[in-house]
Amino acid sequence: MIDVKLLRADAEAVKAAIARRGEDVSPLDRVVEMDVGQRQAAEERDALRNEQKGLSRQVGDLHKQGRADEAGELQAQSRELGDRADALDAEVEDLVSQVREILLRIPNVPSPDCPDGLTPEENPVVRQVGDLDGFADHQRVPHWEVGEELGILDVATGTKLSGAMFVMYSGLGATLCRALCQYGLDRNADAYREMRPPTLVRTETMVSTGHLPKFEDDAYHLERDDLWAIPTAEVPLTSLARDEVLDEADLPLKLMAHTSCFRREAGSAGRDTRGLLRVHEFDKVELLAYATEAQSHEVHMDILHRAEAAIADLGLTYRIIDLVAGDLGASSARTFDIEVYAPGADQWLEVSSVSWFSDYQARRANARYRPTGERGTQIVNTLNGSGLAVPRVWAGVVETYRQEDGSVRVPEVLLPYMRGVEVIEAGA
Repeated sequence: MIDVKLLRADAEAVKAAIARRGEDVSPLDRVVEMDVGQRQAAEERDALRNEQKGLSRQVGDLHKQGRADEAGELQAQSRELGDRADALDAEVEDLVSQVREILLRIPNVPSPDCPDGLTPEENPVVRQVGDLDGFADHQRVPHWEVGEELGILDVATGTKLSGAMFVMYSGLGATLCRALCQYGLDRNADAYREMRPPTLVRTETMVSTGHLPKFEDDAYHLERDDLWAIPTAEVPLTSLARDEVLDEADLPLKLMAHTSCFRREAGSAGRDTRGLLRVHEFDKVELLAYATEAQSHEVHMDILHRAEAAIADLGLTYRIIDLVAGDLGASSARTFDIEVYAPGADQWLEVSSVSWFSDYQARRANARYRPTGERGTQIVNTLNGSGLAVPRVWAGVVETYRQEDGSVRVPEVLLPYMRGVEVIEAGA
């Protein structure tokens, strides 16, 4: 969440920044009002506590002097001051809680470098690699048809087992999934420590990344155990340092994880959900880093470069877009999306969002670091991006590498993970 100190310093500037997202900024006025109220109440409470302490010392002196009656009168005054201070303390706690609840629903302040705009159509293209007109007719077959023809993608059985927007990979289709994940891990093992976090997490873990409370409808909740199925490994990895203090010497701290991810896709009504375009469960390799603010740009560019290189080395046509303020995720200050062109579906498919969250997530998680040679602590910055997200990359590979005879050639970089298979044919 945003730092309330920013509102104290320049509320109008914060409101103007949030307004770039197209958001209603009136809740920030309430935050400012309540913050002033709680600070005034806290000052009054502290003054009463100090006055009460002074009376307590006088009561002790009077008892030593044998002046019990006078001491009793002062004790009554002290109790009255204590009651008033307790009431103010409860008021302060209530106002602090209300401020936090509002701030938990306020999105992050966009970076000044983030382009202006409110809709995805306004996102500027940073670069595009590949020619959309260079695909042959045999590549213009959608992956759900290719998958069914080859027996490697079974949407019907996935629906039978689990419902709409669940799929089942079969044979070499499943092998291709695993190959993509291992490929995504291996190419980043030089700098990112591999983790395997739990797939189910506590509520506070989801709150730390901003997925709760604002996006509760998009998450799967196991009410019996009050656990949530993770929508991305970003969620548990961000909470590894929750309520902890890191050493600056250990930053940037770079992590990666391959997990299953679960999203209800509550807002998918009316969208194209055929094949792998939008599914409830998928595998993904996530890259995440803790960093200082000064390190953040370099780390952001490193994650973007790695995610882009993974797609480029697969030989896919892709583009990178710079998200406008109105299209940013709620927790992000700056995001670059990588989109793969799927010639069969004739669509650009987002395969990675590479984001800098400034200190927004870490403030929610109370993740801090101790600057070298300094007293006190500071909130870390968090960054992440999809190193390799399976479904849409799988779709892009199957469509791009479809041959005239209907088979699919395996990209060269995936051959080490395919048990010697170079071409996926029907019945394989």
